[in-house]
Amino acid sequence: MKPKFHNDWDTVLSEEFEKPYYQTLRKFLQSEYATHVIYPQMQDMWTAFELTPYHDVKVVILGQDPYHGPDQAEGMSFSVKPGIKIPPSLRNIFKELSSDLDVPIPSSGTLTGWAEQGVLLLNTVLTVRESSAASHKRQGWELFTDEVIRKLSLRREPIVFILWGRHAQEKTALINRRRHTIIESTHPSPFSAARGFFGSRPFSRTNDFLREWGSGPVDWAKTSADQLES
Repeated sequence: MKPKFHNDWDTVLSEEFEKPYYQTLRKFLQSEYATHVIYPQMQDMWTAFELTPYHDVKVVILGQDPYHGPDQAEGMSFSVKPGIKIPPSLRNIFKELSSDLDVPIPSSGTLTGWAEQGVLLLNTVLTVRESSAASHKRQGWELFTDEVIRKLSLRREPIVFILWGRHAQEKTALINRRRHTIIESTHPSPFSAARGFFGSRPFSRTNDFLREWGSGPVDWAKTSADQLES
């Protein structure tokens, strides 16, 4: 289950896969995939890293754990596979996207287009049991993804970290604010979106920072990789 990303994450994270906690996590995942329905599918577990190489990261959007409904999770925070009904939090993200940038609300919930433009869609826990939210919490994933954030924070090139909600904002201590920028608001879930997420304009603000740094902005309207090719 040791991954091969086929990009520079292989070098950046090579030592992490040899650590005792990861070996314990690996055994846990082997048992879980053998005895339960786990999302995302094993081949999709590392999609975020495969689509967004370390040195290409411009933006990090931090989520919690994958969707736990059938066929939803595709290995990136907030993203769902094409053809799957758009979940409520992602629907609110798209509403804010449309309001912020005056673009149409996407019809598909896949965010591969963002990932291929340098947006790392990172969950703090990368797997979950079907119909059991947070079921793989405290099994070692948090140690791994905290190290991912630390590695990104060490980069000389600045990154925008988008942190929605308390859980994501707990990671601010891992980020060098002198080098990188953090955009925070409440979570886009229906329970909190109206208390600060709507109207927060994260997409235009992110692009303002990227332009200021001399980096190309993200075309947020192109949520699907298919749109990048057209």
